[in-house]
Amino acid sequence: MKFATFLHHGQELAGIVREEGYYSFEMLYDQVAPQTLLDFIKQYERVSFPNFAQIISEKALQPISVDDVIILTPIPNPTRDVICIGKNYADHAKEVAETMQQGQNLSVIPTYGPYFAKSAYPPSAHNEELPTHAKLTTHLDYEAELAVIIGKTAKGVAKEDVGNYIFGYSVANDVTVRDRQINHNQWYLGKSFDQTCPIGPHIVSADSIPYPPALDITCHVNGDLRQSSNTELFIFDIGDIISDLTQGMTLRPGDIILTGTPAGVGHAMNPPVYIKSGDVIDVYIEDVGTLTNKFV
Repeated sequence: MKFATFLHHGQELAGIVREEGYYSFEMLYDQVAPQTLLDFIKQYERVSFPNFAQIISEKALQPISVDDVIILTPIPNPTRDVICIGKNYADHAKEVAETMQQGQNLSVIPTYGPYFAKSAYPPSAHNEELPTHAKLTTHLDYEAELAVIIGKTAKGVAKEDVGNYIFGYSVANDVTVRDRQINHNQWYLGKSFDQTCPIGPHIVSADSIPYPPALDITCHVNGDLRQSSNTELFIFDIGDIISDLTQGMTLRPGDIILTGTPAGVGHAMNPPVYIKSGDVIDVYIEDVGTLTNKFV
């Protein structure tokens, strides 16, 4: 099942996506409907998904046409920063070590998950034009990543139980300002420029994908393949990440976790190749979708 947030005739709606089109929660519920996808995810903590296919059939609902909507990011107003893990593919960890400046930590494979936060207020959407921040940097880079959306309050979760706490998956581009990331020694600013966290176009429910997911992931820049891997190559898999985090902190419904990027980022190319105005970046994750953004 796919969930989305979208504009229809200027009104922001949330609902489900099917092959024939979009159905808002307002169409699907007889009683008070969830107003946002985040509201719906919070309900998921207490109840199972309704049988939307049956509801559509019984009510003879007509979908909203794909041509009549503008896709927004699935969770436009996350309740806190996106949680990220760095160096979670061995090939990317190696390319990072090779580009590190003298005196920095050159450890190739991390022993513990290197977590960091990324501001996303709000995240950007599929097909949204994103700024290159050309007055501030010439070192803007892409990072294709699988996003995990938490579905239930999670504290002290055992690794083998993590699958029960996942609402779904989406596609993300962890756009990074490399010079700020490196020069500051702390990653927050370099990861948190405005409009550097596109996520979308939708969320695929966790029950649609076998757990743990083993999904192809690619990134193309202007049609050229830059990144190609599979999520089964994580150093720290989703169970590791969520179990580890919840030993010390409480994850809440709607929290977004980015799971790391494979090798092929522009910063590691020789010479480095950064995002420039006019570039179109496509991040694809098997069974989840394609996130496309043009930089201006």
